[in-house]
Amino acid sequence: MGAQLAIGACAREARRYESDMKIPRTLARFSGIAALLLAPTASASLPPPPTAVGLAQQGQDIAWQITEDLTTEIGPRMAGTEAEAAARRWTVARLKAMGFANVRDEPFDMPVWVRGAEDAWLTSPFLPQKLAITALGTSASTGPKGIEGEIAYFASFDALAAAPDAQVKGKIVFIDHQMKPAQDGSGYGYYGRGRFTGANIAAKKGAIATVIRAIGTDDHRNPHTGGTNFEVGVKPIPAGAISNPDADQLVRQWERKDTRPLRMKLILTPQNLGTKKSGNVIAEVPGSDPAASPVIIACHLDSWDLGTGAIDDAAGCGIITAAAKHVMAAGQPRRTIRILWAGAEEVGIFGGKAYFDAHGKEKHAVALESDFGADRVWRVDFKLPDSANALADRIAAAVMPFGVVRGKQPASGGADIGALVQAGVPAIDLAQDGTRYFDIHHTPDDTLDKIDPVQLRQNVTVWAATLAILANSTNDELP
Repeated sequence: MGAQLAIGACAREARRYESDMKIPRTLARFSGIAALLLAPTASASLPPPPTAVGLAQQGQDIAWQITEDLTTEIGPRMAGTEAEAAARRWTVARLKAMGFANVRDEPFDMPVWVRGAEDAWLTSPFLPQKLAITALGTSASTGPKGIEGEIAYFASFDALAAAPDAQVKGKIVFIDHQMKPAQDGSGYGYYGRGRFTGANIAAKKGAIATVIRAIGTDDHRNPHTGGTNFEVGVKPIPAGAISNPDADQLVRQWERKDTRPLRMKLILTPQNLGTKKSGNVIAEVPGSDPAASPVIIACHLDSWDLGTGAIDDAAGCGIITAAAKHVMAAGQPRRTIRILWAGAEEVGIFGGKAYFDAHGKEKHAVALESDFGADRVWRVDFKLPDSANALADRIAAAVMPFGVVRGKQPASGGADIGALVQAGVPAIDLAQDGTRYFDIHHTPDDTLDKIDPVQLRQNVTVWAATLAILANSTNDELP
């Protein structure tokens, strides 16, 4: 009865409307029929489901939220310390809250080194001048009173390696090397040798300490820290890095010292705390095919202690986790996506080694890592089997609209997946723009404000596009 009354009321209103507008009744009737035909109905087609790329472009800025929260609530996360342990607890809680499966902390043991007092001065032949210095990881201590000695200057790592022992013995070695910015960060491997093994070579030649020009491309008085390594049987010596402006000052004094030696006083008091716990946090997006080998995506949770570890590597963890979340939200993929937030990368890649020891015999379809800051992805490189040539073509085409070109060199993977790649696991590199990365890397400037949200979102979009294709690849394409 109510429906009949409503229909009658509608008819009376339609006749009044036709009369007022002086529209012919035949035209009005035609318009009414057309409106009924065009009106939405319950059977009308629904909009297409969201894609991972669409969610990355328009959805929540998950990568930024993770990076901001981790650097704000935890801050620096030195490997093996309580801060890193707190970060692992934070990560487990966050990944569970995001809906990932099989979230766990896989602990491992590691030696722990922490810094102490850090001071240096040029003491002679000019008036004493203080230098901005930081200790390198695994540096020995000078003791609280410090040491003072003549500087032995070397223009490069190679010059030190070629020097006779007599030129080094009993002196403080200084290694000068001026790294230049590069989009692919290619100078790091070459100039980084002075940090990686310079102190080891100097120690074998009898030096009492080593100081390097920091491995960085900035002009701030911010020395860059990082690890150095001593061979088994080589007694560690104090090792530090001074900022680029301080290195310039040292070089100027070296050039005008005449017959008087250039001398330095050095105080570095780091400590070795013995064996402590670190750990890897792992989570998964379960695939629909349990027999299909997983895609592993990695970052590292630990950081150096001078800044808050924003670009190195909270942003990387944000990027890979956001991409995995978007793929998961777009629909269950065929392959499981395994997320690895590795521990203790900065001080020796202990997390990557521990993951390989625990899971290296498992089959992995492909491995990727984000650990080069937060600026845009500009190139994609592949190291895939021939069966995946068409898959690589699809990925290259999918990321091209976002400004990513296809590289011509094989992918190398990242530090935390390096053991997997060396064992034969296929790899893809989503290479980020590193032009300004080494202005910030391992310095007090590694803080949230250095991250560009627009470039961060581009990273997530490119990762989501790539990951969606990989996670739905066939066994004919990837093992």
